[in-house]
Amino acid sequence: MSHTDPIADLLTRIRNGQMAQHDKVDVPNSKVKQAIVRILKEEGFVKNYKVVEAKSVQPVIRVYLKYDNDGKPMIHGLQRVSKPGRRVYRGKDRLPSVLNGYGCSIVTTSQGIMTSQKAKEIGVGGEVLCNVW
Repeated sequence: MSHTDPIADLLTRIRNGQMAQHDKVDVPNSKVKQAIVRILKEEGFVKNYKVVEAKSVQPVIRVYLKYDNDGKPMIHGLQRVSKPGRRVYRGKDRLPSVLNGYGCSIVTTSQGIMTSQKAKEIGVGGEVLCNVW
């Protein structure tokens, strides 16, 4: 099973995990995915995450999913923006705002991976990886 888009795979695993009401999901480890999950935690969309070193296999990122008091997932939507077949780049003045600031857009810039909000603050544009709300 080869994945051509590891970020879409990450988003799908989180989405599916929440639909099945799982406490956590495991995704293959990579620096980019760690950065995305770190932002999801900082923005309050997931409880926590940790890198689990597995013997003989690739380490995984264990993402602890977060639900509200009614048991509804904190993430209402995950959308892949830039895809391997169609990259989406935005200048600092054209970075997206998701649901008037209720969601966040994750952007990879020359300064690293961050929310579009932070990218605007430091004045850099970049590739829009995904939107979360």
